[in-house]
Amino acid sequence: MIFEVEHRLKYSYSDYVGLNPHYLYLNPRPTPFQQILDCHLTILPKPDLLVKNIDQESNIQQLCYVNQMLKTFEVFSKFKIQSEPFHALNFVFFPFESAKIPFRYPGKLALNIEAILGNKRVDASVKDFANQIAQKAKFDTIDFLMELTTEIHRKFEYVSRERGDANPGYLTLKTMQGSCRDFSVLMMEACAAVGLLSRFISGYLYGSELHQHDLHAWVEVLLPGGGWRGFDPTEGRVVDHNYIALASSIEDRGLTPIRGTFRSSSVVESMLDTQVIIKALKE
Repeated sequence: MIFEVEHRLKYSYSDYVGLNPHYLYLNPRPTPFQQILDCHLTILPKPDLLVKNIDQESNIQQLCYVNQMLKTFEVFSKFKIQSEPFHALNFVFFPFESAKIPFRYPGKLALNIEAILGNKRVDASVKDFANQIAQKAKFDTIDFLMELTTEIHRKFEYVSRERGDANPGYLTLKTMQGSCRDFSVLMMEACAAVGLLSRFISGYLYGSELHQHDLHAWVEVLLPGGGWRGFDPTEGRVVDHNYIALASSIEDRGLTPIRGTFRSSSVVESMLDTQVIIKALKE
């Protein structure tokens, strides 16, 4: 299947502002099952400098410099990507003991991953939440991930929120509601509580009435023998070929398609207008 994605973002300001460097994460991420066919990015006003590079987590990043005062800043991304069906859970755990949690990641990965997980601050309430699900899953790794994914989907209320960082897991757990970003962070923290490394994914989802016209977020978990495998706690399912990833981060706050700030000598209000259109094209 070929997907065509159009993503428009327009920032409007109540007075003229200057833009500090902006980081753009709008290029789709190629995978063994998804190949980029065409990709275009339009920015208004035209940047004085646009640098494409790879960031510290291997994401395609574009650094945008605009050296003029402005009242609107517009970004239009359009691409086509070919996506082939795949079975996300079709793999064998190796070492075999990693089919049960907790486990130690093999080889040289262990020290690095333990250092990352050791620096994560997970609230006691989230640890209790994760332990309850682990017990229900009888400490089976896949059953834990599926129980966690479906538990958040079934029992938490979805709230749309376009701007701002994701809430910490304890707050989402306390209010029993949140956006896809919040649910993803809660799942990441629960994974960390049982020794699983995960990362935040920003991208798109085709075929969902809830998310087809907006940016979406989900989680990938690093599983020995399987690599990074995707789970969507908002939709309550395993990630398949209808998901299109833009960028990933092991930081709990995740990534947004555009990061940047503006400067002004007066108080200025900003407004963001976005539009996402995803079409399935005939091959």
